Amino acid sequence: MSDLNKRILSSLILISMTLLALYNYYILTIVLLLLFIEIYNEIFLILKRIFKKKIKLYFSLLISLVYLLVLIMSTWLILTDSFSQFKLYFLVIVLICVSSDIGGYVFGKTIGGKKLTKISPNKTYSGSIGSYFLSIIFTFLIFNNYFSSEFIILYSITISTISQIGDLMISNLKRKAKIKDTGNLIPGHGGLLDRFDGLIFAIPSGLIILNFL
Repeated sequence: MSDLNKRILSSLILISMTLLALYNYYILTIVLLLLFIEIYNEIFLILKRIFKKKIKLYFSLLISLVYLLVLIMSTWLILTDSFSQFKLYFLVIVLICVSSDIGGYVFGKTIGGKKLTKISPNKTYSGSIGSYFLSIIFTFLIFNNYFSSEFIILYSITISTISQIGDLMISNLKRKAKIKDTGNLIPGHGGLLDRFDGLIFAIPSGLIILNFL
């Protein structure tokens, strides 16, 4: 199976798990707990390789722990609230990040071209454009009955940008830690942090931005 097929299959599984978790309180709780444990473990392994001084390591781990706890608890509260207006937006954010990732990979591999940054040599301008393009197309096809075209375009571009920045931030940490992937749990992606790097930043930012749109 090619890397692209693995990435698509993994993305479909993750989206299916998200949808399933929305309708079952216990599955949602277990999924979020497992995500928290594994992502924090991957962050720990990265930071441990970067920071040799314990004080810097402990401080970085504490900040990461607080951020992840707030993110996980906020997500849990939103998705367990039957009347939460943010549920639909949460799904939109997930779709944008997943399609942005696939678009970046497909366009980057197919078209190639100039590198976007030295932080991640696999990132290209064509891949970045592909991320925007695919996120807009997929969001429009699935959610056009819920939102205006202007909102879909603006929100997709915004969330895709945040997702790409999050991806680059984690890539920079991996570069400093001198590792390729944060793990090998997900075929075609690496670790959970490799898969959720964009979402970790896009979910809180995306929900906050809604207040200004």
